Amino acid sequence: MCGLAGFLNVSRNQTADQVLSLVGRMADTLRHRGPDDGGTWCDARAGIGLGFRRLSILDLSPMGHQPMISSCGRFVIAFNGEIYNHDELRIELAAEGRSFRGRSDTEVLVEGFAKWGIEPTIKRCLGMFAIAAWDHQRQELTLIRDRLGKKPLYVAKFGPTVLFGSELKALRAHPAFRDEINREAIGEFLRQSYLSSQSIYRNVMPLRPGSSVTIKLNDDQYWSNSMIPGQQEYWDFRRVVSNGKTQPFTGNYDEAVERLDQLLTDAVGRRMVADVPLGAFLSGGIDSSLVVALMQKQSSRPVKTFTIGFEEKAYNEAPFARKVASHLKTDHTELIVTSKEALEVIPLLPQLFDEPFGDSSEIPTYLVSHLARRYVTVALSGDGGDELFCGYRRYFEALDPFSTSDSTTRSAFLRIVRVLHSMPPFVRTSFGRACQVAGCLPFGRLATLFLRASEVLNEKGPNDRYLRNMSHWRDLDKVVIAMSDTDRDRLELLSDEDPSLSLGSGVSGDPNDATTSERFQQSWQAYDTLNYLPGDILTKVDRASMGVSLEARTPLLDHRVVEFAWSLPHAFKVQGRSGKRILRDVLARYVPRELFERPKVGFGVPIGDWLRGPLRDWAENLINEPRLKSEGFFHPGPIRQKWAEHLQGRTDWCYLLWDVLTFQAWLEKYPLA
Repeated sequence: MCGLAGFLNVSRNQTADQVLSLVGRMADTLRHRGPDDGGTWCDARAGIGLGFRRLSILDLSPMGHQPMISSCGRFVIAFNGEIYNHDELRIELAAEGRSFRGRSDTEVLVEGFAKWGIEPTIKRCLGMFAIAAWDHQRQELTLIRDRLGKKPLYVAKFGPTVLFGSELKALRAHPAFRDEINREAIGEFLRQSYLSSQSIYRNVMPLRPGSSVTIKLNDDQYWSNSMIPGQQEYWDFRRVVSNGKTQPFTGNYDEAVERLDQLLTDAVGRRMVADVPLGAFLSGGIDSSLVVALMQKQSSRPVKTFTIGFEEKAYNEAPFARKVASHLKTDHTELIVTSKEALEVIPLLPQLFDEPFGDSSEIPTYLVSHLARRYVTVALSGDGGDELFCGYRRYFEALDPFSTSDSTTRSAFLRIVRVLHSMPPFVRTSFGRACQVAGCLPFGRLATLFLRASEVLNEKGPNDRYLRNMSHWRDLDKVVIAMSDTDRDRLELLSDEDPSLSLGSGVSGDPNDATTSERFQQSWQAYDTLNYLPGDILTKVDRASMGVSLEARTPLLDHRVVEFAWSLPHAFKVQGRSGKRILRDVLARYVPRELFERPKVGFGVPIGDWLRGPLRDWAENLINEPRLKSEGFFHPGPIRQKWAEHLQGRTDWCYLLWDVLTFQAWLEKYPLA
């Protein structure tokens, strides 16, 4: 894995030495992504410069050095990622007359661009990638991001200069960069705790997964305005979903299990190819256990597996992982992390992520990456199984607001709902607020049930409930200064071309009806794949792993697996109130069910307790009222109120507070010019 950076300046007013020096400084900010080698290239007459930092994985020789020029001299590329079918593509290209100097997948890419063109080559690739390619002949820059968004790539435009890079810190290193905050992005961040569709800075955007941007040096119309160019999709996830419905898998369930086993075995096997030590993250859950099982199936020696645990039992998955590792006979390394060690990660987060990022599981993800990097350079992970195979509990909870395994609690909940239903809405709302305050009293559990019941009665249905469950701060205009929150249903971002994908009026009816519940759940899965997966999960894994120079690979997100998963009947994924049916049955071929059939344990940390304890002074310093007022991004009132209620134990506001705190910590690390 690597890091890339560069710029295109239409003014073309710098010498070659100046361009190389500048792009070298941009690339050096990414040294953690590529500590093994670095390179720069430029064409000062065109105003283009490319910089690169290399983490050597395949072909460790100088033949893998980047930026790399095609044998015909037309294309120059900087490439972050891995192409897992590069050997097959190399054979095809050789048969068509292309010659090769080394064994790297980068050379296959650049020669493919020269022979087949950029998009045809990308469509042939299995892998994860962010690519910058300069075409001498057409005088144009093309930026490309992989289908699911595993590898990051940002692009920005400031006057006559386009900047691009793997992380924002590379863009900041260029003197043309302007750090103007995008207030709309603050709202998006506080709503969902991550950024998916935009950057925290104005005039900067992340490329969408499966998309590319082409910037023509001689396009006067483009350079005459401040707009970043439009993105073109070479792989459309919405079309994948639509095709899965119109061209479904036609075999029976047992045949589907066999086919998925074959696909995943191939996906895992391809990701085990490396010229450096390789291992896997193992939590003991279904996804990571399956990845490790398929690795061990194809390995002649014990696979290296890594798990971290915590002293707090509720957050400790280590015993489960240990049992799976013992059964599969892996070379297992386990580390129990103290609260002190976990807290020491927090000061690193702003620089690791470059933007506000509010998923507190970033802390254990960094810690397990740091552990693995002591022994390996590549680690496979099980990310993606929940989105593809309906694994999140929220997919079921949103259909049944009274969901609970405790029948007594459910009965009490239903009685409370009936009582509240007879009250006028404004009375319910006032009563709910009173219950919030009462949450710290001895009857706090009952008050919490009343509060949840009042929320349920104000929800418009499963979609509204799902959005609420996924949302943190809601009345954003009361929290973010100079922002008007329309509170629109962001789930309607999904395509309206296929009614089954639309989460607004496109899905309606009784959620207890099997067909309707299926459509709701598929819509939520699609929404998460487009937003939560690249914005939160894959961002977290990329920044945490690359922060310690570790390459993380995600075989469940092989695009062939994604396409197959969406072709399956929903009943192959869901059984009763549980998802991942087919994944469970594939895993059961290798691991006894008693080792993985258990309630899911979140990969988290006790942030709420820490904020009342060892992080209290740190948090108070970041969100004290004078500071919030002077910075001018937040109205202090709602934040200070929730902080007081959290400290008093009235309500656990840790998720909402953590969002604000990570923004404030990021702003402290990167103060505005």
